[in-house]
Amino acid sequence: MAIETWETKAQVARDILARSIKKEWLLPLENLPSKTRLNVVSVVKELGVLSTREVTITETDATSLVERMAAGEWTAKEVLIAFAKRATIGHQLLNFATEFMIDEALEDAMRLDEHFKRTGKIIGPLHGVPISVKEMVHFKNRICHTAYVAWVDRIAPEDALLIRALKNAGALFHVRTNEPQTVMHLDCNNNIYGRTLNPYNLNLTPGGSSGGEGASLGFRCAALGIGSDIGGSIRAPAAFCGAYGFRPSMLRNPWKGVSLAGEGQESIRCTLGPLCNSLRDVDLFQNAVLTYEPWEEETSIVPIPWRITPAPTNFVVGIMWDDRVTQLHPPMRRAMEYAAKQLKANGIKVVDWEPYEHARGGRITQALLFPDGGSCIRQAIEDSGEPIMPLSEFALHYAKKMDVRDNWELNAERDRFRDKYQALMKERGIDFILCPTYVGAAAEHGTAHYWLYTSIWNLLDQPGVVFPSGLKVDPILDPIDEDFHPLNEIDKVEQDKYAPEKYVDAPLAYQLVGKHFHDEELVAAAKLIEAAIKK
Repeated sequence: MAIETWETKAQVARDILARSIKKEWLLPLENLPSKTRLNVVSVVKELGVLSTREVTITETDATSLVERMAAGEWTAKEVLIAFAKRATIGHQLLNFATEFMIDEALEDAMRLDEHFKRTGKIIGPLHGVPISVKEMVHFKNRICHTAYVAWVDRIAPEDALLIRALKNAGALFHVRTNEPQTVMHLDCNNNIYGRTLNPYNLNLTPGGSSGGEGASLGFRCAALGIGSDIGGSIRAPAAFCGAYGFRPSMLRNPWKGVSLAGEGQESIRCTLGPLCNSLRDVDLFQNAVLTYEPWEEETSIVPIPWRITPAPTNFVVGIMWDDRVTQLHPPMRRAMEYAAKQLKANGIKVVDWEPYEHARGGRITQALLFPDGGSCIRQAIEDSGEPIMPLSEFALHYAKKMDVRDNWELNAERDRFRDKYQALMKERGIDFILCPTYVGAAAEHGTAHYWLYTSIWNLLDQPGVVFPSGLKVDPILDPIDEDFHPLNEIDKVEQDKYAPEKYVDAPLAYQLVGKHFHDEELVAAAKLIEAAIKK
C-alpha cells in the first residue's frame, strides 16, 4: 500500500484545477508572451483572442453590466463566457485560479436568460454578474482547504452564507482563487498551486492574502471578487493590482461558511468584502449582500441594511504622509503629493494627519492576531508534513501564547487605543484619512513584510476603501532618494528594498479610511475624492 505524502495529497487539488480548465480557451504556446515581458495586462487585446464585444464586456464594471443585461443588450450567458475566457487566459499567465466552475455557472446563466426572456425582468441586482471567489469561502460539495495540504479532503457541506446572498441576487460564480499558506501573507504562494503573479509586473506579488483575487480583478477575469481581510488582505491585493477593494467594519458582512485556522479568535476579526472595478460597485455588492438580511441566520452580524448615502459636503480629509514607523518609497510619496495637490485644487479641505502611536498599535495587533501563539496555524501545516514557507515563519515569529487574562488585558488596551484614535479624529476635525496601502507599489515576491499601513485599521476596526491613483512607478520620476534618513531599522530595511527599475509599471493606489460603522459615508466620500484626484 502506497504511503500518502503531502505531495500526493496536494496533487488531488492540483488535478481538480487541471480538469476544470477549458483547454480550448488557452493561448497556443506560440502566442504566449515573451519570457522577458513583465506587463501582460493588454495581452488579451493585443492577440485578438476575444472578440471586440467580449473585450468590451470584460472591461465594463458590474453596475453597467447589470444595466446592459436589464436593457436586453447582453445576455448573462455571453457575459459569463467572455469573463470565463479571459479568466482562463489570465490563469495561464498568472496562476491565480484554484478551480474553475464554468459548467455550473453556464447552467445558471442560461436559467437567468430564460427568466429574462419570459418576464422581461432581471432576477436581482447582481443578475448575471460573474464573480471570482477566494478559495477559503465554501461552495457546497467542493473542497475547501484554505491553502493547507492537510485540509485537501475537507468538503463543504453547504454554500457560505455570503455566497447564498449573492446567488439570491443573481450572481454567477465561475472561478475560485489562490491564497498563501496560512492566509497571513501580503503575498500569494503555497505548496499546492505555487505562486500567483501580478499582471502589471510578473516579478511582483499580487498581494495577499486575497492575492488570487487581486490578479483576477487586475486582469479583468471577473466583474467582482470576494476576498477576506484581517490585516490588509483585500486592500493590499486591490492596491497592488490596480483594482478597487473595500474592507467593511467588522460584523457588517456575513462570515458563516469560511474555513480559517483559529476559528473563534475574536480580538481582531476577519471580514469578507469585495474587490471591484469601480467604487459604485462597492455599493452594488454591499446592498445585494445586506438586502438578504444575513443577520437572520448569522446572529453576530449587526442588523444594519446598506444605506446608499448621498455625497457628503464640507468634510475634511487628513493626509497621512507616513505612519512614523516606515517612510514611503519615492513613487508612493509622489502619488500622495499629487493627491493633496488635486484635492486642494478642487475645493476639498485637507490637513496633515499626525498618526497616533502606530508602532504601539502594531505591537497590539501582532499579539492579538495569534493569542494561541500560532498553534492552530502550525498544527494545520504540520498535520500533512508540508514545509512551512518563509513568510509564514515571518508572520508567526510575532506570535506569543497568552493565557485568558493576558488576552483580556490586551483586548482592553485595544479598546482604549480605538477610543483615543476616534477622539483625536474628532478633536482635530478629521472625517476621513487618506493614506498609503503599503510603503510603495507591489512588493517583489516573498518580500512583503510590512503590514502596518493596513493592519492598523483592522485593530481600530475602521472601514477602508482602496482605489487606483491612475499613476504608476516611473524610473525617471521616481529615482532613489539619496537624502533618505531612516527613522529606525525597519524603515531602513524597507527603504533599501526600493530600486525603481524593479517596479516598472506597478500601479499606485490610495487607501481612504473612515470611522467605525460609517462604511456608507466612507464609500460616498471616496467617490468624490477619487473624482477630484483624477480630474
